[in-house]
Amino acid sequence: MMSDASDMLAAALEQMDGIIAGNHFKPIALGSEEDDLKGRLDHNWVTRWLDDIGLPQYKSYFDEARVDGCMLHYMTVEDLLSLKVGSVLHHLGIKRAIQVLRLNCYEPNCLRRRPSDENNMTPAEISQWTNHRVMEWLRSVDLAEYAPNLRGSGVHGGLMVLEPRFNVEALALLLNIPPNKTLLRRHLATHFHLLIGSEAQRLKQDCLENPDYIVLTATAKVKPRRLSFGGFGTLRKKRHDDADEYVCPMNVEMPKSSSFQAGVRIYEEHLDHLEQMEDSEGTVRQIGAFSEEINNLTSMLKEDESILEISVDAAESDHNSGV
Repeated sequence: MMSDASDMLAAALEQMDGIIAGNHFKPIALGSEEDDLKGRLDHNWVTRWLDDIGLPQYKSYFDEARVDGCMLHYMTVEDLLSLKVGSVLHHLGIKRAIQVLRLNCYEPNCLRRRPSDENNMTPAEISQWTNHRVMEWLRSVDLAEYAPNLRGSGVHGGLMVLEPRFNVEALALLLNIPPNKTLLRRHLATHFHLLIGSEAQRLKQDCLENPDYIVLTATAKVKPRRLSFGGFGTLRKKRHDDADEYVCPMNVEMPKSSSFQAGVRIYEEHLDHLEQMEDSEGTVRQIGAFSEEINNLTSMLKEDESILEISVDAAESDHNSGV
């Protein structure tokens, strides 16, 4: 019995040495880590996020459905319609707001709510502007009287920078600047183009020149492709061939600007760091388990040694008695 326990103890020690050396550790898949990033955003955070992107009128619907960060990531057009979001403009606002979250690794505090040093602001930084921050910008360019018209509009920095359909004409309509105020509209256009940068402006111009282009208005409604009988309860991770149903498709075009690419690199580095943390935590857990097993085996050996000593003492006592 003592020999068996010794053999088991030796085997456990050898296996633990292998774990420490990294010979037996298998890395954990990263998919769960990406879900953890989105999982930090609970439904309470999402309702505050709706305020930030200028769509507070939908807070009660999102709160009732307990929409969290993971649900946002996999949100479909059908899901939004079941949440009473029917405006094309609001769908696009949510689409680009989700894209901003992806570009910023679902960092809870990535949105910019207050003015800061705006010298040499990059499009990536402007895409993080909240609806309130956009209104502050309008006040800074002498359009304060029109700024309140953006409340509840779904206009935020991500929509202005990332959405090709959203141009200065759409912004002027939402601000209710009359077409006959040409100098005022020109003033808005100048500051808008300076704000979003040349790359975003080029994409907007290409979209504007498309024969199928329709001016984005606050009254345009999304036409559902089919009737929904399942409601929001049908929300799930869709298959890859269902990608076109997502409000913000997984393969949505990402900006080519270096300021955005830096964010993608940071995201990849963050995932690498998480993988290393998981490797370390997994190793510690396994070592802990083997340490417990070794302690048990050591206790067994000590008990066996005690029993052996008692047996030897008893044998010597019997022998002395016989003599």
